[in-house]
Amino acid sequence: MLKKRDLHESHVLYELMKHPEVFPFVRHKASSFEEFLVLTKQTIEAEERGEIISRTILDQWGNPIGTINLFDIENNTGFLGTWLGKPYHGKGFNGPAKSYFLKELFCELGIETVYMRIRKENIRSIKSTEKLPYVVKANETRRSIYERLNANGDIFELYEIPKDLFMSYLLPKQPSFKCTQLLDA
Repeated sequence: MLKKRDLHESHVLYELMKHPEVFPFVRHKASSFEEFLVLTKQTIEAEERGEIISRTILDQWGNPIGTINLFDIENNTGFLGTWLGKPYHGKGFNGPAKSYFLKELFCELGIETVYMRIRKENIRSIKSTEKLPYVVKANETRRSIYERLNANGDIFELYEIPKDLFMSYLLPKQPSFKCTQLLDA
């Protein structure tokens, strides 16, 4: 379902990313394939430095269909960014990709809180996010972050995924259950 980013998948991802229903919501936009290659290489290097965590989302046959990333990592927190190619919208890939990525972040990589900033006009992403039982709308509870995100206008909704809420949602009520068991599931 997920794999570390590499340059070999760049052509397919670039073609998916440039669709007009996807492109406006991608954080690192590229206006050419060559620019996308450079951005992908920079992403891989940033991950090696611990500044970002980036994975390619794969379909059931192992084909790249989008990306999922944790940006702005600081104090065991970061901002989640996900995009899927248009042919894969509404096909059930988003939820499982987020779940698997969050398992990796919380169980293997020491992340404690994941934030999501979603453009208010991105209704599809807002509806999808609000269906997830471990997501909390944080416009009020994380007011300083919300105000910083919207310093240039009322652009974003803010959501939070606390590790304990995510884990309580996924973990069976067994005192001996371990994070490593969750990763194998």
